[in-house]
Amino acid sequence: MARMGRHCRIVRGALTGDAEIGEQTYASMAVLAERLERLKAGSDLFAGVEFSPEAERLRQHAYAVPVA
Repeated sequence: MARMGRHCRIVRGALTGDAEIGEQTYASMAVLAERLERLKAGSDLFAGVEFSPEAERLRQHAYAVPVA
């Protein structure tokens, strides 16, 4: 991906092991999850889009960890 957004880069780094998982990772995952939900609410085209199992585990953990 030549032009990947900041939040995507942060989460990708965490998922590939290139970066540590921390508060910034959880905050970025929460942002991406909210964006996906908005896309799903706005169009049926995105109804079947889901995070990978690894990203979903990270997303669930992101919601369990309070982010300032």
